[in-house]
Amino acid sequence: MDHFLPNILVTGTPGTGKTTTSEMIAEKCGLEHINVGEIIKSNKFYGAYIEEFDTHELDEDKLLDELEEMLKDGGKVVDFHTCEIFPERWFDLVLVLRADTSCLYDRMVERGYKKAKIDENMSCEILQVVLETARESYAPEIVIELPSNTSDDLESNTDRAEQWLKAWKQNNER
Repeated sequence: MDHFLPNILVTGTPGTGKTTTSEMIAEKCGLEHINVGEIIKSNKFYGAYIEEFDTHELDEDKLLDELEEMLKDGGKVVDFHTCEIFPERWFDLVLVLRADTSCLYDRMVERGYKKAKIDENMSCEILQVVLETARESYAPEIVIELPSNTSDDLESNTDRAEQWLKAWKQNNER
C-alpha cells in the first residue's frame, strides 16, 4: 500500500492487552484505532457459533473487503488476535504482545471465558502460536515481540511505537 502514514498491527493471544495498547498508541501517535473484533460483531461478519470455544466462525472475505477500504490511506492501528489472514502489504509494523501465563490466565478468568477457551488460549501463548504465525506471515524486520504484563509495559510499548513512527516518518518523507 502506498500511503502517507503507516499501518500498525497489534496482535497477540486474547488477554495480552491488544485493545488497550492499540488505543494508547493511536492516541499518542495521532493515528486511528481499528478494533477488528468490533467490526466483525457490528457487521455480523461471522457464521456458525462454536459453543465449545464460545466463538463464531469468521467470514474472512467480508472482513477483508471491509478492511481493505479502511486501511488503504494508512494511519491505522489495527488490533486483532489473528494476523495471518491479512495481506502482508497492509502493515508496516506488526507488534506481537506476549504475557506471562499467570497474568494471562487471570485476565481470561476475569473476562468469564469458558474453560476450553482458556485452555486453548493458554496453549497458544505457551507455544508462541501468534508470534510464530506473525513471523511466518510478515517480513521478519517488521515483527516485534513485546511483553505486556504490567502498566509499565503498556507505557513502554506505546513509547516504542511512537519512536518507531517518528523514524518511519523521517525515512518516508515526501
